[in-house]
Order: sequence, then structure tokens, then C-alpha cells
Amino acid sequence: MVPHTMLRPFGVNPCAAGGHLRRHHARLCLRRASSVDATTGTLPGGSSNTRRRKKQAAEESRLEVLYDDGFGSATMKDYWEAVRAMPKDDGGPPRWFCPVECGRPEVDRAPLLLFLPGSDGVGMELILHHHSLGKLFEVCCFHIPVNDRTPFEGLLQIVEEYVKYESALSPSRPIYIVGDSFGGCLAISVAARNPEIDLVLTLVNPATSSAKTSLQAVLPLLETMPSNLPVVQPHLLRYLIGNPLNVAMVSVQNGLSPQETLQEFSNSLTSMLPLVSELGDIIQMGTLVWKLKLLKSGANYANSQLHAVQAEVLLLASGIANLPPSGEADRLFKTLKNSKLRYFRNRGDRLLMGDGFNLLTIIKGVSMYRRGRQRDFVNDFLPPTLSEFKKTFGEDFKLFNQLLSPVMLSTLKNGNIVRGLAGVPDKGPVLFVGYHQLLAMEVPALVEGFLREKKTILRAAAHQVFFVGNYEILRQELSLFDWFSAFGAVPVSPINTYKMFERNEFVLLYPGGVREALHRKGEAYKLFWPDQPEFVRMAARFGVTVVPFGCVGEDDFVEIVLDYNDQKNIPYLKDAIKSFNEDFKGLIRDTVKGDDGNQVLHLPAVLPKVPGRLYFLFGKPIEMKGMDNVLTDRKKANEVYLQIESEVENVVSYLKRKRKEDPYRSITRRALYHATQDPSTQVPTFEP
Repeated sequence: MVPHTMLRPFGVNPCAAGGHLRRHHARLCLRRASSVDATTGTLPGGSSNTRRRKKQAAEESRLEVLYDDGFGSATMKDYWEAVRAMPKDDGGPPRWFCPVECGRPEVDRAPLLLFLPGSDGVGMELILHHHSLGKLFEVCCFHIPVNDRTPFEGLLQIVEEYVKYESALSPSRPIYIVGDSFGGCLAISVAARNPEIDLVLTLVNPATSSAKTSLQAVLPLLETMPSNLPVVQPHLLRYLIGNPLNVAMVSVQNGLSPQETLQEFSNSLTSMLPLVSELGDIIQMGTLVWKLKLLKSGANYANSQLHAVQAEVLLLASGIANLPPSGEADRLFKTLKNSKLRYFRNRGDRLLMGDGFNLLTIIKGVSMYRRGRQRDFVNDFLPPTLSEFKKTFGEDFKLFNQLLSPVMLSTLKNGNIVRGLAGVPDKGPVLFVGYHQLLAMEVPALVEGFLREKKTILRAAAHQVFFVGNYEILRQELSLFDWFSAFGAVPVSPINTYKMFERNEFVLLYPGGVREALHRKGEAYKLFWPDQPEFVRMAARFGVTVVPFGCVGEDDFVEIVLDYNDQKNIPYLKDAIKSFNEDFKGLIRDTVKGDDGNQVLHLPAVLPKVPGRLYFLFGKPIEMKGMDNVLTDRKKANEVYLQIESEVENVVSYLKRKRKEDPYRSITRRALYHATQDPSTQVPTFEP
């Protein structure tokens, strides 16, 4: 690899003396300027066509569903080669660069993402994410030469002036800052000093507690050693570059046999060790001592400014030391006003270089990707990538899918029922209206089925609990809530439905909402729909095709032992449910009148049963195009609404009856079938 070919200067060149910014890359400057024009909406041809042209631009900039984001194409060997190619001691100051692998963003008005590195200062720690992030962000990384001695205040000034410059250039777009370890201290400090700038911080194991580390305790001893002594002690090197054993595993492919895994790991480690040794020769004791002092200074300053941070913050924490109640991540989460937290308990400190750790997926899952001042859940949505689909349904939900073995049936225009989704329209806008199973267990299978067969996203209109409020107490690596957001769920509201119809989306609506998904004993397959239609007139206005559908199988998997009626009579559970629902008083609606319509959020206690099978049937599509009388005639609208509700009930009754004819309803029969057939072969079912 030719040195420097991986990097190119980006935008500004900070000078070590005072952090002065100098523009010197004309092509990038012109591209950025055009982005500003798009942001402010100054389109030629007059304001009357602005909305139409914006919509057309949005259509043109959409990414394909299941596009290849390139995640996984880079390995740790690429990282070490990049480190080797970086200037070692060119006498230059800290600088910004744009990784060539990132390329140009493939979305309109892509926000800027600044990466601030850890103690090593290399700035290439995002290399495993360059391809995926580069499609959605303009990525710019900060590099601190190994022998640079700019103090923390100087580094902060360089970063701050660049942030101010970019904010002035594109004032209506957010600036994302990813701060790793020491970079997290820089990010916190910049945000605290600039509350008026729209910043979104992602702090990866921020080094705000570095004063408590063992190395800080022995700093006086390290200062007595010769400054030109190479740092070859494994523990000291690990502090700067991570555990070589862990990072070597990143290059090992999944799905290999134990022997192949061992061989690939051995090859990866063997090829990496000379590079690690070379880095050890470059990093001398004087450099390490300086880095430790720099880290201490940065941590002290950042901790003193936590109260002033107004930016959105995503905390990503790994390791046992970060766990509550005494963990550093939990302390920051409680201190920072507008923060979210995700734990990665079984991962090492170098999260960004971890095997299978996809930063883009996490940002999407916590609903923090946006291109304007406020997040637009419809227009800012990013389709799932191929790697996300494989990870989610090929690994995370694989066992669940095998247990459910879902059967999907659809109805053709002539009324014939066929297996598969041939009867479902290929183009939107389409509104799928159906019955919600207990705990919404049907949704993952539904989403996967449409992605796999039709390469189409179902935009589920979901309860606000998935997007705001107390659900943050359930934070974890990637929670169920994060999965919903990453695969298209939006808060249920008329304005979001309007936007999705306008974009010709496939919308998934459950009129029964939480009341159906958290139904009580003896209420399986009972619909709890509102007394008045909420969606029919809007569907008619956009000429939407409505597809009523049903699903059965919940009673084949679980049995309710404690429902809401039981739990509200247990003092401790009653108080916990009441406390959790406090945040949603203004959001919860009654689906029907009286106590039966109460949509109280709770978690019913269930017992698993020997798994049966999950069945879907999509009814005959109802064309709303041309039904203008529905817009003005309330009686007609109600008739159409009742027709859709009746169709859903008929579909559910049909599936309950026909599943008795399925010879493979039992999991035992399905397991025997899989044992004698190709694993990808569909398990047969009843004749429709």
C-alpha cells in the first residue's frame, strides 16, 4: 500500500499555533455549498413548485431496500495498514482528513459526522464503519500526530472552531460527533461550550473516569523513566491499542467450522503482531506520559462541563466496569440532560473495532439519525441494509422464526387464496389493517416475510412507548424497541400516516393497538377497534389500497397466567404499572368505551407451550381510489370501516379452522421434515 493514498485532506487545515482554519479543497467546498442550497430550499423556478421538487429530490435520493452498506468488508488488517501509512513524525499539527473509503453520501442533505479518536490519536478507528457511514454522512476524522504536544485546550480550540465553521456553512443540518475514549472528553467539552449549535454526540466509552485508572496512579513512576524508551510492555500497549487477541477476532468470518475458525484466527494474529511490534517501537515513554497527562486534563475539564451540555447524547458502554449502580456510563446518563444509553456487557473497551458491532445500526435503532433540526420519523427513515437483514433474521430471530415456521397466504383479485404474497399489491400506497396478536409476536415474522419475498418495508404505526418515555429503563445492547425503529416503525399519528401515504409507503396499522396486543384471558382473537373510523377517509383521499389481514397462532405458543385484571389487584404490581404509565397519560387512548377499552401498558405473565405454528392470510385488496363520497359522507365511511373490520374477523376465523388441517402444525413434524430436506425448503401446510 502506498503511504497516504488512504487519506485526503478535508475542508480545513488546523494550524498548531492557534487553530486557524484554512479552506483548501475546492471540489469538496463546492459540493458542501450545494448541500446548503438544498437545505435552505432555494430551488430555481419559483416557490410554487418547491414542494413537488423537494418530493422528487427525496425520491431520487432514496436508498434501495436491503442495499449493501459495505459493513464487514474491512478488517483489522486494514486498520493496521492504515496506521502504518499515517505520517509518524512529519512535524505537522493535528489535522482533519476524509477517508477515501467513505466516498460521497447517497442521501440528500447528508449531515456531517466528525470522529474524535482516543488516546492514540490516529483517527482511523472508524475504519470498519467507513463504508456504511459514508453512504449517509459526510465523514471527517481528526488526526493527532504521535509526537504532537498540543495541550487539551489547543485541541479543543481546533475542534471547536471547525464545528463553528461547519455550523455557519450549514446552519439547518445537525453535526454528529463520535468521540471514542479521549475523543469523548473533547466532544463533551465542545458541546458544553456551544449549546446554540445543533450537535448529536455519540460517546463511546468516554474517558471521563480516566483519573481512576491504574496507569494514572503510576504516572509519577513513568515520568522517571527515559522519555525515549520504547513502549513494549503488553499492558501499556493494550492501553493504547486494545487487546490484540480481541481485535484479531474481528477478521474471523462467521459460520466457519471450529478448525477453520482457529486457523483464520491464527493467521490474523500472526499477520497483526509485527504491526503491533512496529507501533510499540514508535510509541516511546515520553509519548505515553504525555498522553496520560492529556487524558487527565481532558477528563477534568469535561467533568466540570457536564451540566452545560444541551446536545443529544448517545452513550455506548462496554464491560463490567460500566454497569450500574457504580458504573461511569450510568453516572453520565443521569447527569446529561438529553441522553440515551446502550450497554454492551460482553464486549471489550474498543467497541468500534468489535466483531459485528455496527455503529450505523445502533444510531438508526435509537432514532437519532436526522437531517434537520427535528427528527422526521417518516422522511429521515433509512431502509434496512443487507447486513442488518442477515444479522437480525439470520442470527437474532433465527430460532424464533424456526419455532414459529410462519405460513403466509394471500388472496388474488379473483378471490383465490394462494401461498405467498402474490395477492398483495406491488406498489403503494398500501394500508395493511389487521389483528394484533399477544405481545405483538407476529410482527418480526411479518416484517421478514415482506422483506424476503417482496423486498418491501412495512412501516408499522406503533405506540409512542417505542419512541419516548420510560422505556429507556429497559436499555440494553439492541432492545426490542431499537429493532422496531431500525425496521421502519413510526409513532402512530395522523400526520405520520399522511406522510407515508404521500410517499407511497406500505403502512401497517393495528386499530386495536395495545389493547389487543396486551389482551386478557379469554380474549384471544377478539378485536378491540375504535367505535369511529380513524383511517378510512385518509385512505380514500390518497387512493390507498387497503388490505385486511389476520394472523393466528398465539394460543399455540403461550398461555396467559397473570393478565391486567390479576395484576391490578396485586399491590406491588399495581403501583409499578401506575408509575410506568405516568409518562403516557396524554398519549393513551381508549379503543372502545368503558374499562374494556383501557390501554394500560403492562407485561402479562405467560407460560410457554409446545410451539405450534403461525399463520397469516391477507384478504382481497379493497381499492379506495375513486371513493370520493367517503370523504364527505360519514355514514359511507363507517360502512367501509365495518367492512374492513368484518373482513379481518373472517380471515381470523378461516385460519383458525384451516390450521387444523395442517399436517405440519406440530413442531415435531416440522423438525422431522427439516431433517430430511434442504434447510431452505418451505415446510408444507394445508391446501388453501
